[in-house]
Amino acid sequence: MIHWGVSARWAEPLLAEPILAERYRVLRYHRVGFGGSSRVEGPPSMADHAEHCRLLLRQLGIERAHVVGHSSSALIALQLALDAPDVVQSLALMDAARPAPATESQAAFAREVAAAAIGRYRAGDAAGAVDIWARGVFGAGYRASLDHGLPGVFEEILACADTFFAQGLPAVQQWSFVETDARRIAQPVLAVLGENSAPTFRERRDLLLAWLPSVEPFDLPGATHLLHIEHPHEIAGADLVLRPTPPRTFELRSTLPQPLPISLTGRMRRIQIRGRPVTVSSISLCRSRVSR
Repeated sequence: MIHWGVSARWAEPLLAEPILAERYRVLRYHRVGFGGSSRVEGPPSMADHAEHCRLLLRQLGIERAHVVGHSSSALIALQLALDAPDVVQSLALMDAARPAPATESQAAFAREVAAAAIGRYRAGDAAGAVDIWARGVFGAGYRASLDHGLPGVFEEILACADTFFAQGLPAVQQWSFVETDARRIAQPVLAVLGENSAPTFRERRDLLLAWLPSVEPFDLPGATHLLHIEHPHEIAGADLVLRPTPPRTFELRSTLPQPLPISLTGRMRRIQIRGRPVTVSSISLCRSRVSR
């Protein structure tokens, strides 16, 4: 599970769902710039993030994985499928932030949400920038949903504002993904959409449905962009996030019901990306027996 670019805790509601721990080996990690992972200068590209994920999987001995991304981390999942297709068994993309068609609603979002939030951030008001962004993406009642589904995360989002606005958002805006790229992704894809998500996300999902060779839609009733925070059981259940797998998987019943923090070199995992050492921290792993 690759967390979205506002908080390293973003996947926690799904980790607490027994249906995932009982059927899958579940891995989450802190992306570069979040939690205890390395800070880097300049915005890491989506290709950089995908490479971090690939190297981490390799060092953990995971040959293939079902990759789950939400919003901007769906872009990392797609990039990983492009750059390392042998590593990706399937993709689950929840309210993907890209690709974005050239429509009036997308232009309005760029003006009224993205540009407004960036302007407020550059003016030194990080809290105001986060509020503009969250209202535009999550909806006006976002604080109640966050406080109920993931207590304390709003404070972490504020703490991560520099990483989000200075690195995460520019990487999203610079990422290129067109129809010819999508046609190269042969893995099965589940394209999830919150019923009450902003119209921009439906338009983006429509492009994925039109472009990807093997894709299924799923609409989650009553959900906003905070899909798995508002409805973790529904997302985790009935194979909505992680699809049924062929025999060669990491599936089978878990021997440990809770996420197990693992430490491979002290508390950190060091990997090399383009000759630079990168530290990935806070790995949580629900272990299961491995079927080959």
